[in-house]
Amino acid sequence: MESQDLRIFKCVAETKSLSKAAEVLGYVQPHISQRIKNLEEELGTKLLIRTNRGVTLTNEGEALFSYAQRILLLMEEAKAEVNPNKFKRSLIIGASQTVSATKVPSLFSSFLKEHRDIEVKIKTDRKQVLQEMLSYGEIDGLFLSGTYNEAQFETVYHYAEKMVLISPLYEAPEEKDQPALLINSDGNCIYRNRLLEFSKEHHLHKASIMEFDSLEAILQAVRNGLGMSVVPASVVNSKSIEYQELSEDVHIDFVVKKGKQRSQSLKKFIHFLESL
Repeated sequence: MESQDLRIFKCVAETKSLSKAAEVLGYVQPHISQRIKNLEEELGTKLLIRTNRGVTLTNEGEALFSYAQRILLLMEEAKAEVNPNKFKRSLIIGASQTVSATKVPSLFSSFLKEHRDIEVKIKTDRKQVLQEMLSYGEIDGLFLSGTYNEAQFETVYHYAEKMVLISPLYEAPEEKDQPALLINSDGNCIYRNRLLEFSKEHHLHKASIMEFDSLEAILQAVRNGLGMSVVPASVVNSKSIEYQELSEDVHIDFVVKKGKQRSQSLKKFIHFLESL
């Protein structure tokens, strides 16, 4: 049994699809199918049940998946332990553009002061995409706001953040010239949805909507007088932006996948968060 066979099997088990596993690993699907077939022949048992919707694990497949997670983690940790100069322990964390621009960088900075042997990477994308990445094992954990798949993930850390309404020169909602609403292009963004709620509450029916892909683009648009937005209070540090604090907080969870073997890097990061 080769380690690469275990990596392929683990990816198929996590994605529940031969084609998705091939895409993640950069192989063609027939190669993935053949490696799984070779593994089943070597072990003398069926590991997967193939359906029109993908694949599910047999009881034997579930047992191998549990071992594969532990074996591959131990292999990575062994390389980092034997030669830390060549093989650093890695930690890959997901966060939305808005969340990653505020508290997350300061958390990483403090964490890395204590753990210089760990290489930290951050993946930013839409909330749904990041949840899929966590499900597939492409990231170790995820900072998110709002609801998530509680059957798959669990919260291990939680914090709250103030929200503010920002504008170049804030005017009362009754003004005839209603400012544009500057929102994130992610439909699940809690700041986007709070601004849209605010516009309804204050009858800003004539306000136009402009979508942006990053928090920095929204802030620059406000500075340039294009309109108003709702953002984390911690990012407002410009004299060209006026702000009004909103009454409610944004609640951010750091979630990990349930039942997945946790690497030493992830365990250390969770312990660090719990000590704050």
